[in-house]
Amino acid sequence: MGQCYGKYVGPEGDDFNNGDEFSASKTPISKHGSRRNSNRASFNNGGASPMRQKTPFGSSHPSPRHPSASPLPPYASSPAPSTPRRFFKRPFPPPSPAKHIQSSLVKRHGAKPKEAGATLESVDNEKPLDKHFGYPKNFTNKYELGHEVGRGHFGHTCYAKIKKGDHKGQPVAVKIISKAKMTTAIAIEDVRREVKILKALTGHHNLVRFYDAREDALNVYIVMELCEGGELLDRILTRGGRYTEDDAKIVVQQILSIVAFCHLQGVVHRDLKPENFLFTTKDEYAQLKAIDFGLSDFIKPDERLNDIVGSAYYVAPEVLHRSYSMEADVWSIGVITYILLCGSRPFWARTESGIFRAVLRADPSFDEAPWPSVSPEAKDFVKRLLNKDSRKRMTAAQALTHPWIRSDKVEIPLDIIVYRLVRAYLRATSMRRAALKALSKTLTEDELSYLQTQFSLLEPNKSGRISYDNFKQALMKNSTEAMKEARVFDILNSMDALSLKKMDFSEFCAAAISVHQLEGTDRWEQHARAAFDIFEKEGNRSISVEELAREVGLAPNVPAQVFHEWLRHSDGRLSFVGFTKLLHGITTRTNRNHH
Repeated sequence: MGQCYGKYVGPEGDDFNNGDEFSASKTPISKHGSRRNSNRASFNNGGASPMRQKTPFGSSHPSPRHPSASPLPPYASSPAPSTPRRFFKRPFPPPSPAKHIQSSLVKRHGAKPKEAGATLESVDNEKPLDKHFGYPKNFTNKYELGHEVGRGHFGHTCYAKIKKGDHKGQPVAVKIISKAKMTTAIAIEDVRREVKILKALTGHHNLVRFYDAREDALNVYIVMELCEGGELLDRILTRGGRYTEDDAKIVVQQILSIVAFCHLQGVVHRDLKPENFLFTTKDEYAQLKAIDFGLSDFIKPDERLNDIVGSAYYVAPEVLHRSYSMEADVWSIGVITYILLCGSRPFWARTESGIFRAVLRADPSFDEAPWPSVSPEAKDFVKRLLNKDSRKRMTAAQALTHPWIRSDKVEIPLDIIVYRLVRAYLRATSMRRAALKALSKTLTEDELSYLQTQFSLLEPNKSGRISYDNFKQALMKNSTEAMKEARVFDILNSMDALSLKKMDFSEFCAAAISVHQLEGTDRWEQHARAAFDIFEKEGNRSISVEELAREVGLAPNVPAQVFHEWLRHSDGRLSFVGFTKLLHGITTRTNRNHH
């Protein structure tokens, strides 16, 4: 049970070697930049979610234990390690960009950080909360609890054994969540949704297996696979703070695999970090499992989330701006990969507000050791995940086809972004489709690899074409209850134009290409110039201001100066600037400003 316990660290230990690298023997820094007290809970555990306090980025809540909330006697726990810190050489202005964190805490937990002991009545006196989940109530009849292996704000995790049935004697991890700590409707819904997500997604080889959910008057019990190999964070520490590139690839491939699966199902994790990945055994190359879906949520195809949740060092910029989607998980994977390769965080500051400012304004360093010795492909991979513009980031499925990490042994899943891009293509004007076709003809073999994989997953007919039915059947083949809950199938409603036509691979490339993601690569200028040359021969023509306005979705009476740089004065055709603008399409903001 080595993965279940925190390490004892002497009170006089330094933070980290040189302020940058992991050190297993040093006092860890919490995500607030301060030392954890020795009586704070360790959030390490078995297959269950780490029982950390489910507040946005943590707070100063103590973790009091409700005297009647657990069937176990109290156990001492020790501090959990945290990822390494990085010093920034330039100061940041004092205001914090995370303006809504305190209100988010109150909304989710019913008390401000300094009022952790506040009762429900201090927040909402309107009506009592319904804490009945509808789970079976005979927990002790089927499971025999053992020792505690982890503790957090809402509860704790225990080792247990199954007492009866086909799996009699099998060890499991039981996450015990105290109902006394569920002081808001949101907190109750968090637990209900976590169980629903785990139950719907269980079966993926990189996801902790869900077995059962039970309840009684005091607790909710979530029974899951027991992982005895320890956290990914612990492995990083034991390796001296960083992984070799080859070993890092193995880890990142597994993380991307489960995240790509979740995103296809319409689930965003929202708290990806090394502490939330466990190894099944202590073997050096044991399988990695994702845990802790307590902050996860279902997300519809075009939905944007706005609540600030996660862990400070791994939070994406758009989360702090309160408008984000699945790309926020990809950012977190970029942070994890950066740490694996160099042993330090890409964004660090002494305070939580400072961390947020660094995430929003600072760029990760690739100049300090060991980055000069890291391969160009690995650096490109990390940079394409840590792009502050979420539209330019690779998806998890795309990242699996990146030259640095691509492997024939790793299965590439269907990518839901293909559906969104094809839908946009079907809605586009003939001129924009011609521009996209020109751009698709400039793609390199590496860039085509992802599109070839996605086209194959849609199972084209013998003539090499796909239609609406292919897109529908591909979703149905991968469908789970999570996909239905997130209403992923709704995206098909606006793709019915494919019922009347079939699409070959060349047109699929034009339809499924992401201009923003391509713009995030080093080759964007070459792509755009080469595509414009093709467009000049195959699709460019003289066009009026009124017609161009219609092409990009603006009102016909838009001022002509808006398109001053778009058109060549010599022949009235699109200029290179106009061509790139047409490729990107019109944004909602621009559209709104000119109506």
